[in-house]
Amino acid sequence: MKKIIGLVALLIAIGMLIMLIAHNRLVGLIIIALLLFLGYNCFCGD
Repeated sequence: MKKIIGLVALLIAIGMLIMLIAHNRLVGLIIIALLLFLGYNCFCGD
């Protein structure tokens, strides 16, 4: 469980860094969707 939380925290931090570079709302929404999808797969995957 700690690994999953760590992975999600790392990916959120990467997403925030990308948002500092790209000031585009569409890019932000895409990053949020990808992080949610990855987090769901890590947490609820087989």
